Amino acid sequence: MSNARLLTEFGMGTSLRRQDYTEAAQRALRDALWHNSINLAELFGFPKEAMQIDVEIGVQQPDRVDVAALSDIFPYGQTTFTIVKGGLDVPRADGGNPTVIANAAISVSFDMERMQ
Repeated sequence: MSNARLLTEFGMGTSLRRQDYTEAAQRALRDALWHNSINLAELFGFPKEAMQIDVEIGVQQPDRVDVAALSDIFPYGQTTFTIVKGGLDVPRADGGNPTVIANAAISVSFDMERMQ
């Protein structure tokens, strides 16, 4: 198999008051995706379902991210998720829940040999 990474995009998302790590991760993914309209599948003549999408999310509490909820963001492609410690929890001056910041990296690859 000859996977070729053709695109990597980055995004950032927040949960301002609810300390919702999944929501911050979803917003980071949308931030990365919605800044683009890159038609890689069409460019190479591949079906969109053949896209291999590797997602890495960084948050301070990775175990609080619901990966199934992140899957709903991608309408096609084969997604794999890695949730790691990263991002930021920013304390609030009023002592409330910290603001959660999630970072996302999305890489899109195709099996170039299989698709020829």
